[in-house]
Amino acid sequence: AFTNEVAVEGASLSNPSAVEYHDQSAVPPGGLRFLMTVRCIGEGHRSSIGFRLGTLDHVGNVTLEPVHNALTSGTYGEAPLHKRSFMHLASERDTHAENAEFVLSDLDEQFNHSQLEVQLSRLLHNRQTLLNVEATIKRFRDIAERSYSVRFSPDSDVSERILWPLAAAELNGMEDARCVRITEDGSSRYVASYTAFDGRNISQQLLITEDFQNFIIHPLTGAAAGGKGLAIFPRKVGGQYVALSRADHESNSITFSDCLEHWEDSVTIQVPRRPWEIIQMGNCGAPIETSAGWLVLTHAVGPMRTYYISALLLDREDPTRVIASLEEPLISPQHDDRNGYVPNVVYSCGGLAHHDTLMVPFGIADNSIGIATTSINAVLARLGVS
Repeated sequence: AFTNEVAVEGASLSNPSAVEYHDQSAVPPGGLRFLMTVRCIGEGHRSSIGFRLGTLDHVGNVTLEPVHNALTSGTYGEAPLHKRSFMHLASERDTHAENAEFVLSDLDEQFNHSQLEVQLSRLLHNRQTLLNVEATIKRFRDIAERSYSVRFSPDSDVSERILWPLAAAELNGMEDARCVRITEDGSSRYVASYTAFDGRNISQQLLITEDFQNFIIHPLTGAAAGGKGLAIFPRKVGGQYVALSRADHESNSITFSDCLEHWEDSVTIQVPRRPWEIIQMGNCGAPIETSAGWLVLTHAVGPMRTYYISALLLDREDPTRVIASLEEPLISPQHDDRNGYVPNVVYSCGGLAHHDTLMVPFGIADNSIGIATTSINAVLARLGVS
């Protein structure tokens, strides 16, 4: 209590996503080094984001690298602020429209924390002619707090780095990071959406990094980013970013955007119809591009709140068109999975393809992590695609 130390994995470790790591040095021929984000659940059910490294060889064998014992939460700093995010988030909580316009009108599309404070000071000086000024100032500072940076020492091992809740919106947890490597204009970067939980409300945040050493974090906004589980595609389609969404909290949908921070309209592509998915559906991370289409790992919840992992296939150029979906799950809870932190759950936040191998890391009963591998061609065959 005196040192404010916590056991970040004291309750469980679960819900991983896997991506190709940017450093492939010293990897055996035909192999691939991957990074896995993991949800660390500690005291008070507070979640944070941790990392693991591993290697997938040419025939699909998985080896995880040793985990270092020390942990560091890095150094926090400011990040750029975006006007569109403030406009949307301010309107969500009944912030006085006249006050919001007063604050934002003289700011550029991108601004910094100091420039925001200048505008908030001007607003405070006009509190005799404007209503709800103090509430507006608090709301804008809460929104600004959700944009920040985290830097880790280059001497630290990746497994020692922990993204720990900073903003009030995520104070009770940073949950289920869905990480993907986006390639555009000849360069790559990693982005991950995660669920922020303040103890009562949930929202979504966007994490951006090129090296898993320096991170920028922003709020995600728009109707399609409501709830949980936004999963961003690894490339643009038709000149726009694309993401899987569960805007209605129970069905899978597709949303398009001209930027990564804001997602508005969505098109429903899959609704619960089978007994084992009757309660709700969602995605298990970013789609994997194959010659046959976008392979999407999905999750579904059936009776007794039992979770399953399944798959569907989307058209490469029109991801709102479903080519096929599995009639049976790919992964189901086994007898030994019916006890744990959250029983009857298998859940993934992102799989990985290497040659013909599909690797699916998944949380088991929110208590541990397993890794399943199979042939991509075999999955496509089950989907009826040769």
